[in-house]
Amino acid sequence: MMIVALTPNIQVASILASMFYTLQNLMSGFIVPAPQIPRWWIWLYYTSPLSWTLNVFFTTQFGDEHEKEISVFGETKSVAAFIKDYFGFRRDLLPLAAIILAMFPTLFAILFGLSISKLNFQRR
Repeated sequence: MMIVALTPNIQVASILASMFYTLQNLMSGFIVPAPQIPRWWIWLYYTSPLSWTLNVFFTTQFGDEHEKEISVFGETKSVAAFIKDYFGFRRDLLPLAAIILAMFPTLFAILFGLSISKLNFQRR
């Protein structure tokens, strides 16, 4: 909705939305894990709602799994250690992730409201 409110027509909104969704999926930390994202792109990882959601999902489900050992890339480690080392998902960020995930809809709603009230793409 926010992209539609920021653009003059649905065609431009569709193009921008597809580009936005592709970048968000690529830099969410699942396809390209956070430790492997180049330093100049890491800001996109931290501004992605999907990365914070994946951090919450993975760490709440597997972040305290210290007893179970798995063999990954030729070494044996716990599931929690693998999640932290490979994906960069940290359990200590859960409170911060909850706050950030609560702020994203609020921010998008405010931006949508401001863009609807201030931007006018009608022509005479």
